[in-house]
Amino acid sequence: MKKIVVLFLSFCTVTLAMAQHKQTAAVAAAVEQLRSAMVSGNTDSLMAVSSVALSYGHSGGAVENQAQFVEKIASGKSDFVSIELKNQTISIHKNVAIVRHELHASTNDNKVPGEVHLRIMLIFQKEGKSWKLLARQAVKMQ
Repeated sequence: MKKIVVLFLSFCTVTLAMAQHKQTAAVAAAVEQLRSAMVSGNTDSLMAVSSVALSYGHSGGAVENQAQFVEKIASGKSDFVSIELKNQTISIHKNVAIVRHELHASTNDNKVPGEVHLRIMLIFQKEGKSWKLLARQAVKMQ
């Protein structure tokens, strides 16, 4: 009987770990979808990865909703030429994922070349089968 209990607990642990890994991979894919959409500036891609309830915080203190976030990037007011993400961590709690990373980007905001180096916290929420960006907050790296 003891062997059956141990075997059952081992099976449950492995199953839970596999499910957690699958969810982590799905969140990482959503982060990549966001990164790619921000570089392309494609309105449909930006809308697809973000929640209608989005709260998007900038390092300078400005906060945008989904429509403002999409318009600013799609119009080129905020133009990411390239984005590199480093030191990413993902923590999942039920249907909410907290992602932290460093963002290093080349920009061309309003046709003015520049660079940005930020620490980012993203909150994704699972909506149906998709992970959507619900909130973002950036702080300047020191």
